Order: sequence, then structure tokens, then C-alpha cells
Amino acid sequence: MFYNKFMLKNRYLTTYIVDDLKDKMVFVGGPRQVGKTTLSRDFIAEHFSSHAYFNWDNRADRKAIIAASWPGDAELLIFDEIHKYRQWKGLIKGEYDKLKDRFKFLVTGSARLNLYRRGGDSLQGRYHYYRLHPFTLAETEGIPYKSSILKELPISQGFHQDAMNVLDAFGGFPEPYIKQSKRQLRRWHNEKIERMFREDILDVQSIRDIGNMKLLSDILPSKVGSLLSLNAIREDLEVSHRAVTHWMDILESFYYHFRIYPYSTKKIRSLKKEPKLYLWDWSEVEDEAARFENLIASHLLKFVHFITDYEGYRAELYFLRDVDKREVDFLVTIDAKPWFAVEAKLNDTNLSPNLLYFKERLSIPYIYQVVKSEKIDRLEKGSRIISAGKFLSGLI
Repeated sequence: MFYNKFMLKNRYLTTYIVDDLKDKMVFVGGPRQVGKTTLSRDFIAEHFSSHAYFNWDNRADRKAIIAASWPGDAELLIFDEIHKYRQWKGLIKGEYDKLKDRFKFLVTGSARLNLYRRGGDSLQGRYHYYRLHPFTLAETEGIPYKSSILKELPISQGFHQDAMNVLDAFGGFPEPYIKQSKRQLRRWHNEKIERMFREDILDVQSIRDIGNMKLLSDILPSKVGSLLSLNAIREDLEVSHRAVTHWMDILESFYYHFRIYPYSTKKIRSLKKEPKLYLWDWSEVEDEAARFENLIASHLLKFVHFITDYEGYRAELYFLRDVDKREVDFLVTIDAKPWFAVEAKLNDTNLSPNLLYFKERLSIPYIYQVVKSEKIDRLEKGSRIISAGKFLSGLI
């Protein structure tokens, strides 16, 4: 069994959130079981003299929240899953405006807190928002984040193959990653999906056809990495296009999947606007090539989310595709400017001509062909062909 114990002592967002709590509230969104409670109660709370934790799913805590009954000696107030309360935004705003000199406010939830703003006045300007992601290679290896905006990625010297193999096999969610058991992983998958529907989605959404929505979640792992046709899914499920669109949006808001869209510019003629789909938990994907592409996509999404949430740049993740069906898996942009492109390959170390085409066409500063194969790192025609374990060390 291999895992680096570094990540058990901390998470990559801890110091940034503690610092931001000095002047505003902090909201943390992320999928169920990604470690939000551990982050808030164990890692962030230890930086304060005392704290109080309130979970909306707990009956006694619900009463305290509605009554606005806070312990007088607490320095930090933590509110978990409070988005399930219809008036949560108005309550938090009122308490923060009244008590911000006395308490620090930390709000966490397994739905997108920036979407599920039910009732009350706007919280605009009162909080910083972070998205907590599963473990990734740099985090499990204890490699600190180094700001390198629009520069070459700060890739380490090592290949980190053991860490890469574990992430590929078990995903990055803490429980299955740490247990490293295929049997436990299968059980965890089943329980996670069941609880997402029973305890999360049905708490905030009225779904008439929950059975078909569950079938949709079963279908999506086989769609990873391909252009997503909602019409084809609609036909498979024999439901309306409106229903499929609604269910997809709900599943995305609860961090089951994410979509990336084609980069659009006058310099290339893009064929279609359909997105590509990936899962937050890539260990659900059975096909090896699709799972590897998903793993790379998830690492890149964590990277661009962090740059947006902390650095304040408008970082985006796209893919490249033109009318001649030339395609590159990923493009990262900063404030709409191309930064680097990535093509994911299982074993092919021959430089992709599509990378070279788009590099020249879009003036992309850095190009990476990332392969699952071990111990590869070479430059060719201004592009870097590199093993995944080494490439991912340059992210977060």
C-alpha cells in the first residue's frame, strides 16, 4: 500500500482560507465526501482559539441555526450544508453584518453555494468562495503551489510513478484513496451515489422521475471524454430533452460531473458547441484511456479553479476542435489568453500534429503531450512530451 501521509495532516486550501477569514466570510463548495468537514473542523479550526460547528442535517444544530444561538466563546462559526435551509442566505447575511467583529464565518456545502442562493438579500462582497477538490498528485506528494501564471509550469524533477498509479486506480477522494481496496472502492461508489440522491438532491430539488435520473448517472461514466449529445441520451432514456437538461444541471451542481467547452476564436473555425464530459470521481470510469483523460481533466480543473478562487485571474479550461476535426484535449487560458495546451495519451510518445497546428495557429506559449507511460520527458519542436506523474507535479 502506498500513500503519502502529508495530506492527512493538512489540505491544500487551509492556509489560504485562514488568511481570507481575517476580512470576509469564506464559502467552500465541493462534492460529498471530498473532505470539507475535515478541512473546516480539523485543519482550519485549529488556527482559532475555539470554534462552533453547525450541520443543517443535525436536528439540534438546525434549531440553533434558526434561533441564531451561537456560543459566546467561539471565535469561528462553521455552517455545514446550510444551503438546504430556504432562508439561509438572509440569515447568514444578517448575522454576519451584526456580528462580523465578534465571529469569523465559514460556510461549507455539497451543492454549489453560488447557485443555490435561496431567498434573502445578496451576499455580494461579503465572502470569498473556494471549490475543494479531491486529492491530486502535487497535494499527495506534498509539493507546494508555486504561482507561475503565463510561465512554464514549475514541474518537479521526479516522476512520482507510485503516486500516479494509486490515483489512477482509486481516484482522489480521501476514503477510497487511503483504504486502497478495490472492494471498498466498489462499496464506496454505491453508497456515495445513493446518499447523493437521498440526502442531497432530494433535500433541495423536487424530482418526479428520480429513477430515470439515477439511470442517467449510470450512463454518464461511459460518455467521459467524448462530445456530449443530450439528444442521444434523451433517446436512450426515452424522456424529454428538457428533463435531461434539467437533470444534467442538477448533477453538475452537486459535483457529480463537469463539462468543458470548445475554445472559440476567429483564428480557428470550431465545428460544434457540444461540450465534453468528465466526472469528479474518475475512478468510476472503466475504460483505461477515458479514465486517464478524466484524471488529467480533473487535475487541470482543480488548477484553474484555484487560480480563479485565490489568485483572482479568470482561468478557464477548454478543449480545441475545428471543422477539419483536428482536436486537442485541453487548453488552459488566463483572462482569455491561451497559456498551455495538453494532449493526454496512454502510450503514444509520437508528437501529435494537432498540438503543433494549434500551437502555431493560436500562439500557445506552452505545449504538453502527457503520457501515462513511465519516465518520459523530452522536448520536440517546442513541445514537451512528458510522463503524467511528472507533469502533474507542476499543478496543485
